[in-house]
Amino acid sequence: MFYHLIYQWHTHLSFLNVFHYISVRAAFAAITAFFLTIVIGKWMIERLKHFKATQVVRRDGPEKHLVKEGTPTMGGLIMIVVFGITMLLWGRFDNPYVYIVYASVLWYGGVGFFDDFMKLRVGSKGISALQKLTLQIVGAFGIVLAYVYYTNLEFRCLTCISVPFVKNPLVLPLWLFAIVAAIVIAGWSNAVNLTDGLDGLAAGLSMFVFATFTVLAYVIGNYKLTSYLFLLYVPQASELTVICSAFFGVMLGFLWFNSYPATVFMGDVGSLMLGGTIGTISVLLKQEILLFIVGLVFIIELFSVIIQVTSYKMTKKRVFMMAPLHHHFELKGVSEPKIIVRFWILAIIILMFTLSTLKLR
Repeated sequence: MFYHLIYQWHTHLSFLNVFHYISVRAAFAAITAFFLTIVIGKWMIERLKHFKATQVVRRDGPEKHLVKEGTPTMGGLIMIVVFGITMLLWGRFDNPYVYIVYASVLWYGGVGFFDDFMKLRVGSKGISALQKLTLQIVGAFGIVLAYVYYTNLEFRCLTCISVPFVKNPLVLPLWLFAIVAAIVIAGWSNAVNLTDGLDGLAAGLSMFVFATFTVLAYVIGNYKLTSYLFLLYVPQASELTVICSAFFGVMLGFLWFNSYPATVFMGDVGSLMLGGTIGTISVLLKQEILLFIVGLVFIIELFSVIIQVTSYKMTKKRVFMMAPLHHHFELKGVSEPKIIVRFWILAIIILMFTLSTLKLR
């Protein structure tokens, strides 16, 4: 909104032309989001304490986590507020992708908020897994329908999916694309939610995904770069550079409070929102398959749960000491900070590998 207010004067004040550049607005979005998270985060953490929105630790988890009971949770509200303010300052609201991402943030943040509220205020275990999954899938299909409806009709590859290392995208019929895209969005919401079990783990991993997507969005939204790299050009994707950069700043600022030992947890309102948003952006960028590489650590965490549950139901035996995988390493005696940093290192290596292979077609 701020962009639309000031850029109209660029013919009179030539220096305002700088705000027309995606790279400039993306940089300012990241910086703004970081400092806003620090300032607003401190105040909101105090509010969460005041309203007794504090973590209740599962008794069937690692015993060392019992000391975390009473730590403020629902810190995802900080992310949502800061992201909203940052985009009001640096976003372009003549791009439908901005509204689609906003819808994803609010829907999945709302589902997470409802789940957290049920846990904290009603004293239950939150909404059931079936209820949560239903809401996630409904939201995912809603986002896909909005994408199909509002995307520029001149974009002839609406139902395409880019395949890593292959020049030509995979073209799907509309009905199949809608199903695949919805599964990606809802699935990633769950993947991030399951990974959120150690201080700063999900926040740090999400930050690296958004960093990767910032670069990808800039490239995919630039016709010359996509032509050179043989990538699928998405005309309206350039604004996702600002969105991903804003989220990068938010996550960097959130780690100020969420890094070990955490003074606030993101809660389901944060983890479901982050996962849903990551899945949504991958659909908008046509990088649904590449996301499985970029977010490989999340995938490993998700499949560790699937393997554990399947094995126990079929054989009554557990593959891991505890799932998700990070808890398995905890019970093996690896310290929490070491697990977190090692998972981050793996994510950074994956990030560099992903960006280094853009030219390989």
